[in-house]
Amino acid sequence: MLSYQHAYHAGNFADVHKHLGVHVMMEHLLRKKSSITYIDTHAGRGLYPLSGKEMTRGAEYQDGIVPLLKHATDHPDVASWLAALDTLQASGNSSPSLRFKRYPGSPWWLARNLRSGDQAHFFELHPGEFKHLEAQSFVGSAHCYQRDGLNDVVAMQPVATPRLLCVIDPSYEVKTDYQQVASTLAKLLSKSRHAVVMVWYPVLPDGRHQVLLDHVKASGHKKIWKSELMRWPEGHTRGMHGSGLLIANPPWQCPETLTDAYTSVARVWGGSARHHGTWLCPE
Repeated sequence: MLSYQHAYHAGNFADVHKHLGVHVMMEHLLRKKSSITYIDTHAGRGLYPLSGKEMTRGAEYQDGIVPLLKHATDHPDVASWLAALDTLQASGNSSPSLRFKRYPGSPWWLARNLRSGDQAHFFELHPGEFKHLEAQSFVGSAHCYQRDGLNDVVAMQPVATPRLLCVIDPSYEVKTDYQQVASTLAKLLSKSRHAVVMVWYPVLPDGRHQVLLDHVKASGHKKIWKSELMRWPEGHTRGMHGSGLLIANPPWQCPETLTDAYTSVARVWGGSARHHGTWLCPE
């Protein structure tokens, strides 16, 4: 299906959850010199201007990234993530709510620290979104494909570099996406046992994400950490009340770092916001 466009949701609480996770994992991975391949299976357009009609219509960023821009957090990884975000914005503007001009999608976070020897592969099936992605200046030496990444990521294994970081975050427009993502993750890990893989999923009142979790647990793969960042109470009328992440083979101490970071974020949001992290599939 090609109806989904992430521009309507850019910068929301789920993006904070996902992209802060990408940032922290990259910080850990980049401590070593060996080359990394980055793969984003559903890249979107890469950058989302605040003035765009899509972001303006839903303004979901107001409940996601904006509170973090307005209120300081004492967690160093959240602070460094916000500092990286700030490099995209116009300089010399001291107002947090005004300095926020555009929000970057996961391709930007993956591409910003590409080193010699690293590779990046971005997949996006939607023709309009792909056109935007290709035109982004940050793409640089990254490879962009107008295809569904779930159909290609397994075939790409093993990659040419010693390490792999893969982000899988489809729209879940159809219920079978949950099972397909679980199947893709299992096949990917079977071919690249030490790959670091990050799977995003929505937490909805009907609990349909449980299909994904059950299939991943049944796959037999180990060392998969589950993180759920809840923004709204269950039954919230706007639908998605939480954001979920599965991280296969997270770098050493990354789950602990992320737990502290997400707890810091939840404190800024206040209300019913909370984080829960646990090993879905222990070692």
